[in-house]
Amino acid sequence: MTIQSMALIGTGVMGMGIAQIAAQAGLEVRLFDAKAGAAEAGLAKLKATLEKLQAKGKFTEEVLNATLARFKILNSIEEVVGVDLVVEAIIENLDIKQGLFKQLESIVSPETILATNTSSLSVTAIASNLEHQGRMAGFHFFNPVPLMKIVEVIAGLATDEQVVADLLELAQHMGHFGVRTKDTPGFIVNHAGRAYGTEALKILGEGVASVSEIDRILREGAGFRMGPLELFDLTALDVSHPVMESIFNQYYQEDRYRPSALTRQMLAGKKVGRKVGEGFYKYQDGQKTNEAPAQIAPEVTEFSPVWIKADLEQDASILRDYIREQGLIIDSAETPAADSLILLATYGEDTTTAALRFEVDATRAISIDMLTDFAKHRTIMPSIATQKAYIDQAHALFAKNGHGVSVIAESIGFVAQRVLAMVVNLACDIAQQQIATAADIDKAVKVGLGYPHGPISWGDVLGAERILLILERILTNTGDQRYRPSPWVQRRARLKLSLLHTAAV
Repeated sequence: MTIQSMALIGTGVMGMGIAQIAAQAGLEVRLFDAKAGAAEAGLAKLKATLEKLQAKGKFTEEVLNATLARFKILNSIEEVVGVDLVVEAIIENLDIKQGLFKQLESIVSPETILATNTSSLSVTAIASNLEHQGRMAGFHFFNPVPLMKIVEVIAGLATDEQVVADLLELAQHMGHFGVRTKDTPGFIVNHAGRAYGTEALKILGEGVASVSEIDRILREGAGFRMGPLELFDLTALDVSHPVMESIFNQYYQEDRYRPSALTRQMLAGKKVGRKVGEGFYKYQDGQKTNEAPAQIAPEVTEFSPVWIKADLEQDASILRDYIREQGLIIDSAETPAADSLILLATYGEDTTTAALRFEVDATRAISIDMLTDFAKHRTIMPSIATQKAYIDQAHALFAKNGHGVSVIAESIGFVAQRVLAMVVNLACDIAQQQIATAADIDKAVKVGLGYPHGPISWGDVLGAERILLILERILTNTGDQRYRPSPWVQRRARLKLSLLHTAAV
């Protein structure tokens, strides 16, 4: 392997995480921090962590001692001379990083690779004052480094190809998935992650559902590990909102990345999340204290016949089977009877629009989301004119076999439809921009954000044609360019190809 030794500048949580996996992989690691005593404190904390892991049988005492012996604390930055690689993990400030690398260039040999762990700044900009910009690259890890087995290797405009190859090799040697990416705002993972939170905030701002219900739908219905709003509370808005604004502005106010006025207001009010006891939820000892319980189904003893209309026959078939299992009557007439519950399974539109399109009575109409797994969670949407008796019937009907049901206000597309379509679309657009390969984007986002599927292959699971239909209808009904389908989605959906399909040329 080309890289055998590393100097780590900045010994905070991220820096020491990188240092840990490097030393465990056999590299000699030198530690430097401008703050007196910080390197010693960082190494002491890491030593305690490694000793606990050894006590649990993760590795032998011999391995522990060999790993610790590979560390050396430096008294001055000039002592980094002689290493193969210098990795910077300091404050996210362009001027400070530029100054550090200019200083490092005057110390290390011409062959030494210089790498930044930046998560939001341009690698090209950081390297712009160097005499030899080709030696500089991004090497972006995720916290906690030992557990998040991914690192983005970012090529600036001047980065040498061999530098990228050496860092990808090192990533693999350290047990991480190294993914090559262009030097663009947010790189891959932070870029792709914009869709999940920003669309949830848009939905919340429209009054479609409560904080708790949005999170519940996306956890139980879509399969995300955490809801987007509780995730904001975990990461804290003083971290996440500036990132949203930064990416929005770096892309010259591109509609896809538009932040929310709500999170700016919460940030100003210092309600930034779990660490201060209040964000979208309130917390005590790190636990939510005000999460709204699941909606309770009303008691309904008499049900009207159910008339079904769906965009896709497969959805209509699932609904007919379910309704028969519950012992209800299906209205099979061409038009619904005067007292039938009108059930609409549509994509990318509200119930009012669907009722008008199908020419049915909006006062008896309820839409249901069939994009996500029907067996896990059901989301239904009445129109603003739907009578309460029919809302109650639909709620009770879909709660009959013990599954959770969310009743939401009218929305141009359901909660899960909107969020998932945006997640898939943005990941595909990153592929369209050739920031990274489709396969690498898919794997990087799945590993980096913990999604149940990679965002591009998730589109295949859900159906690319359904994703395209959602986006096209929302764009038509709202005129909001944030929903415009990526050419990557349009072409593959229309040709019935996998969203992971890559052109031969």
